[in-house]
Parts: sequence; C-alpha cells; structure tokens
Amino acid sequence: MSEEEVSVSSAQRAADEGRLAQWVGDFLSSPGSSNPELAAALAMKGTICLGPIRFALDRLTPMAGPDGDEVVVPVAKEDWESDVEGMEHSIEDGWDPPPLLVSHHDGEYFLEDGNHRCETLRRTGARSAWTILLFPDEVERVRFLKEHEDME
Repeated sequence: MSEEEVSVSSAQRAADEGRLAQWVGDFLSSPGSSNPELAAALAMKGTICLGPIRFALDRLTPMAGPDGDEVVVPVAKEDWESDVEGMEHSIEDGWDPPPLLVSHHDGEYFLEDGNHRCETLRRTGARSAWTILLFPDEVERVRFLKEHEDME
C-alpha cells in the first residue's frame, strides 16, 4: 500500500464502501505496519471493524513499548526511541499517520497496531487520534455503539 492508501481518508473510503476489514488486513500486511500475523489472526476470527473515529489516547492500553514498560511486546529502548523520534520529525513535516487499530474487550481498549504512532502523537500534544475499533463480533460492535451513540 502506498502512503495515500494507508491514510485516514483511504480508510474512510473503505468503510463507506463496506470493505474496512479488507483495508485493515491490507494495511497490516504492508511495509507501513509489517504485521501480517495480526492481519491473519483478525481475518481468521472474523473481526468486525468500526471507524475511523476520533478516540482519546488516554483510554488506550499499549500492547508494545520500550523495555521496562508493562507491555506484551517489549521493544529495545533505543529502537523504540529511534522509531518514535523519526515519526515525530515526519509529523513536523506534515505526515498524517494512519489510524490506530484498537481492540475492545470487556470495556477496555487495547492498542493492537500503532503503538509507536500513539506515543508519537502523545509527545506532539495530541489528545485523540483517528482509530479503527476491532470487535470480536457484531453483537459487541452494536453494544459499543449503543453505549457511545455520539461516535456513530
């Protein structure tokens, strides 16, 4: 996927056309994310997607982060900082990062893809980000929408 194809606007077009799950899989398999394992897992589970929507960064639980943080996927601190600093410079140059991918389980929100982007946005002062929410089934998506009618 090209930079245009991984943009918020391309995700919105995919959502409008009913192919957001395909967009998520393509994005995860692209060099911009390099997470084909997650793409395969989401496809196999039949994950339901919602978005892109603006979502508060302080509600997200990171899944990856620098060594020493309580995360599922620790990243060497030097590598983490290098990646985040590179993204900070890209944002300064006008880069608009792709949506974060967030799973919803039992009222909590887990950052499945976009941990570096999320940290970069926090450091640049953002309070929210474009996000695609991932649900295990349609029942959970509908429940979420009923509880958050302002997000439809």
